[in-house]
Amino acid sequence: MRELLSLLCCFFKATLNGRCNLAFENLALRQQLAILKRTQKRPAISTKDRLFWVGLSRIWLEWRASLLIVKPDTVIGWHRKGFRLFWTKLSRRKIGGRPSASSQIRALIKQMTQANPLWGAPRIHGELLKLGIDISERTVSRLMPKDRKPPSQTWRTFLDNHFRELVSIDFLVMTS
Repeated sequence: MRELLSLLCCFFKATLNGRCNLAFENLALRQQLAILKRTQKRPAISTKDRLFWVGLSRIWLEWRASLLIVKPDTVIGWHRKGFRLFWTKLSRRKIGGRPSASSQIRALIKQMTQANPLWGAPRIHGELLKLGIDISERTVSRLMPKDRKPPSQTWRTFLDNHFRELVSIDFLVMTS
């Protein structure tokens, strides 16, 4: 935390002098030196360091020139990973909402669908409401097993099956 504060103090001090590019470069080099001082053999880059470089790459156009510890592609990869994590977190299911249907209700819907193949979701929904089961019609339609119909036969199969019943007649009219 002290490193970060000292880096920011140096940055703002250099920025006030009016040399923004030099200030950013100085800040980047000081941050890399701080990483090297903090580790013994191989530089260990923490999450704070990664966030620093992602933020710096968004602010400063010439950040690639002063980057020595890692490749610029690595920083871009960190940025993309953070972007993916942000949208993954945003698209997750929120706490709350309608509770999921229990396995007993799922089994009941499946049983009712198989016993009454002509009933659709509205009818099954109505019957479940009569039984005191509070569930939406949309959920019932989603939980109903899909009716798998066999594919229709091809023309070749049709002709083979009905060959004896077919009659071919050709009416040809000749005029002279």
